[in-house]
Amino acid sequence: MATIRFINVAKSFDNGKVTVIPDLSLEIADKEFVVLVGPSGCGKSTTLRMIAGLEDISSGELYIDDKLVNKIPPKDRDIAMVFQSYALYPHMTVYKNMAFALKLKKMPKNEIDEKVMWAAKILDIEPYLDRKPRALSGGQRQRVALGRAMVRNPKVFLLDEPLSNLDAKLRTEMRAQITTLHQKLQTTFVYVTHDQTEAMTMADRIVVMDKGIIRQFDTPQKLYNEPADMFVAGFIGSPQMNFIDAKIISENGKLKVKFSGYSFEVPRKKTKSLEKYIDKTVILGIRPEHIASEDDAGESGTCSMTVNAEISEMTGSETNIYFELSGKRHIARIKTERKISTGESVKLFIDPEYAHFFDKETTKAI
Repeated sequence: MATIRFINVAKSFDNGKVTVIPDLSLEIADKEFVVLVGPSGCGKSTTLRMIAGLEDISSGELYIDDKLVNKIPPKDRDIAMVFQSYALYPHMTVYKNMAFALKLKKMPKNEIDEKVMWAAKILDIEPYLDRKPRALSGGQRQRVALGRAMVRNPKVFLLDEPLSNLDAKLRTEMRAQITTLHQKLQTTFVYVTHDQTEAMTMADRIVVMDKGIIRQFDTPQKLYNEPADMFVAGFIGSPQMNFIDAKIISENGKLKVKFSGYSFEVPRKKTKSLEKYIDKTVILGIRPEHIASEDDAGESGTCSMTVNAEISEMTGSETNIYFELSGKRHIARIKTERKISTGESVKLFIDPEYAHFFDKETTKAI
């Protein structure tokens, strides 16, 4: 059992002059894979380091496995940490790197050998046990760092941007490997990244942080489909959501959204929540992938608009189209293999069912 609970935890630096985490309350369940995401400086790595005991807590309480750990040193917390830089001993072989912590515990040699070989087999690094880190690729070094953590059989795995030094292909491979590892070990994983794709593909739940505050803590599906505010909506999803000033009006007994010379009827599921915004400006949010081209537009009821393609980016089976509405640049991701030229007139369709609405003043989801 390895639940992690933050109760009103604050973290300040420079004798309290700089507050990084103002008031954090968070509970991570046993065996859960939780990812902390957010922009640089949002406090996600500081949060991870507080769990590890590498940063002192200024105030509040932190529990691991229902045990208060505020004053417990890192070595006694039964956690293992995997760093961005691998942090391997360059003069030791892979085997000795993985066995080092176990030797310090004076574990019998046969048990050490059994644990190292077990981890090496799972991570497919058996052929490299006699090599030193400099003879390994980045992906192999990261697997060694994971193996070194695995042999300790900790209650909690902490991973701080472990894949950021790898190329795109290796990152994809390692994502799958870490997910599989979590399923096999059945241990609590807390993972920090700035890459929301990693978060969406790996996490059971995601903590979205901004300036030391949790904006939303939920499943990847909920964050994508029901973002709590504009910050979460803009951070989750790539390319990010389009935000457009729009007015809610009542016309012939129907609620409509008007923006940049276009309009569509408010979806039935949103009617009740938007009634109090009649004749007011709200923020309309549309994800680029929910804007279709003329070839693959959905059913009737979609909102059509004709725009000029300022920039066209082919990504294979899809194309990103940058266009302007009311002086602001927006983006559509459409399914087409046809090259669209700069300045070309393109007909695009918005499906109202995928529209998000936000309060212009509070930025909260409506």
